[in-house]
Amino acid sequence: MSELLEIQRRVAAAVMHPLTRQETMPRRRRDGASNKSEEDALIKPNDRLSSFERLEIYNRQYWFRLYSSFEEDFPGLMAVIGRKKFDALTRAYLTDFPSQSFSLRNLGSQLERWLLTHREFIAPRAELALDMIRIEWAHIEAFDSAADPLIDADDLAGIHDGSQLHLQPYLRVLELRYPVDDLIIEVRSESGSSDASSNNASIARKRRTVRHIAAMEQEEIFLAVHRHENSVYYKRLNREDHLLLSALMAGEPIGKAIDLAFADSAIPEEDRVPFLQTAFQSWSSLGWFTR
Repeated sequence: MSELLEIQRRVAAAVMHPLTRQETMPRRRRDGASNKSEEDALIKPNDRLSSFERLEIYNRQYWFRLYSSFEEDFPGLMAVIGRKKFDALTRAYLTDFPSQSFSLRNLGSQLERWLLTHREFIAPRAELALDMIRIEWAHIEAFDSAADPLIDADDLAGIHDGSQLHLQPYLRVLELRYPVDDLIIEVRSESGSSDASSNNASIARKRRTVRHIAAMEQEEIFLAVHRHENSVYYKRLNREDHLLLSALMAGEPIGKAIDLAFADSAIPEEDRVPFLQTAFQSWSSLGWFTR
């Protein structure tokens, strides 16, 4: 290993080490290394700051940027559980799952899985919070996932019951228990204000909406999260839509996907063909089908 690479790795380890509860750089790292000895070896003091204080600036800036990015990705979750719990959750989660990518986009990729074993951070609104995380992560994936070429007339002409229909990589289909699509739209539309009274009113409205939704009885809500002209949209689905899209996403041929969609369906037999025609026409117009 070259001397430069060794220095780079030591600096990265110091900068990326989690902060203390007081949001300062710890004097001793979790691996047992002393930050004091590391700083003296890696960076020189100046006439105003010690080696430790100089490196601490980068350590804190690194983590504050992660905190800021995480908050930008999950404003709905913060609205559901409150600022104090959200800050504690952010620090605990990012300590267990630090950034492993050049892109901050992936910070929340393990959040739902992590919270299933750390539900204390989202109690007593755990189910509502998990639904919110699902829609917010789907929003991220729908926004910047790839878009494949659309299906054309020649492709359509050759489709039969045994064919597979491919869907856009950015499309996400969710099964939820609370109307978090309505809540996240309100949260994201409330951009805040530098005026204290306006900002306080916005916070109060969010809290009222969260309380109202949290008090609702759970229900089956099916939702498509998709992208159109560089904007993300939420489209409510009925049960048959959800089952059909899920089956197509799983690679099932069209005939089997339709059978799965109508299993135990309340839609009368004579209404199923018009139902499918309307659904496929709508999804095609949205550009969901690909070659």
